[in-house]
Amino acid sequence: MKIEQIYTGCLAQGAYYIQSGNEAVIIDPLREVDSYVEKAKENGATIKYIFETHFHADFVSGHVDLAKKTGAKIVFGPTAKTSFESYIGTDEELFEIGEAKIKLLHTPGHTMESSTFLLIDEEGNQKAIFSGDTLFIGDVGRPDLAVKSDLTEEDLAGYLYDSLRNKIMTLSDEIVVYPAHGAGSACGKNMSSETWDTLGNQKKTNYALRTDMTKEEFIKEVTEGIMPPPQYFAKNAMMNKSGYESIDTVMETGTVALDVETFEAMANHEGALVLDTRHQSEFVKGHIPNSIFIGIDGNFAPWVGALITDLKQPIIFLADSGREEEVVTRLSRVGYDNTLGYLKGGFSSWKAANKETDTLASITPQEFEKRMNQTTLNVLDVRKPGEFEAEHVDQSATFPLDFINSHMDEVNPDTQYYLYCAGGYRSVIASSILKSRGIHDLVNVELGFKGIIETGIKRTDFVCPSTLK
Repeated sequence: MKIEQIYTGCLAQGAYYIQSGNEAVIIDPLREVDSYVEKAKENGATIKYIFETHFHADFVSGHVDLAKKTGAKIVFGPTAKTSFESYIGTDEELFEIGEAKIKLLHTPGHTMESSTFLLIDEEGNQKAIFSGDTLFIGDVGRPDLAVKSDLTEEDLAGYLYDSLRNKIMTLSDEIVVYPAHGAGSACGKNMSSETWDTLGNQKKTNYALRTDMTKEEFIKEVTEGIMPPPQYFAKNAMMNKSGYESIDTVMETGTVALDVETFEAMANHEGALVLDTRHQSEFVKGHIPNSIFIGIDGNFAPWVGALITDLKQPIIFLADSGREEEVVTRLSRVGYDNTLGYLKGGFSSWKAANKETDTLASITPQEFEKRMNQTTLNVLDVRKPGEFEAEHVDQSATFPLDFINSHMDEVNPDTQYYLYCAGGYRSVIASSILKSRGIHDLVNVELGFKGIIETGIKRTDFVCPSTLK
């Protein structure tokens, strides 16, 4: 029997390939599915089932395309309803894969259709669970993502408590836990950077599996401190329920090389958003006016999903040479399928055509310290609220990038602002958004709070009552 975890760091997501004999299954596939088809071919196997642990909210699954390309049956847990052909399993139903079996365990709580898949090997031994967002390493799934449901997050947390104790914790300690996500995902609060563990160790170390915890205590602890879900979560969940455009079509239309004149016309007259995916240091030195920076080498897809509010928004982009397909792929993973092409020759071709360019003022932490000591500055901390509360530059105001779209009225076009984040990536994203909306007197602090700490600038660890206006 073969078990392979296929982990994608930018989404903190784990898909799984399982094979017994000449039959294979895929659990929670990513949008681009050719690698799964090729893997099965290389191993002389046929993909029989595509198991979905739930309707994912943080990415668009590849289940629909994979089923079309392989003839495999898509399997969801009880209560799931889809707009495409799928099989809705029942609790404790067995599925045969070669000489092995997979048992569906209905584990509602993260969502009502959420299910855990228990792998039973050729000798009849229970080997592993593929727990989706029901159980993470060190955490459990957030209970506030039900789509169009009259259930409260407290209701779902109660279901999750029962699922963990009645379906998961009764299993053997030796069983391996393979979750759908690890650290960095917004589907939980405090996930471990480890991507698998034994169930026995999780019983010892995972707060949510404490045997002395009452249901009321569990509900309180699981629901406290949850950040609002990114705006694209509900939209991705609906795509996973309803289906979507073929990834092949998305790639074909999204990787068209556009000359400067066509690119400019799309931006100025057709409402296309110009997305700059280069490194932040390149964007600072020069970029197309009104373009939005979200660098491909950061948490690209989650930030696109959090900040670009319309999944159907036409997008044209700049990318480093050779990375164009990567950009379109990663956009499609979170449902942005209306990519129309990229600037042929990149920013160099734009400059060569004598088109208008813009820059972003950027200073070192040392220069920032010098200016802080000379006068009072308007400083925006664009990190998450929890990061700000832990420690921040004295007299700075919290202005989280996560919620920038709903707080634009708090900034003044006539005021100069200094922006910093943790390392210099998010502050450039925030600056690009502000500049695109008419806030131009901005100064980015390079290296962010990590660099600032080394300067000795006065910092505080409580939320100061400062306001932006």
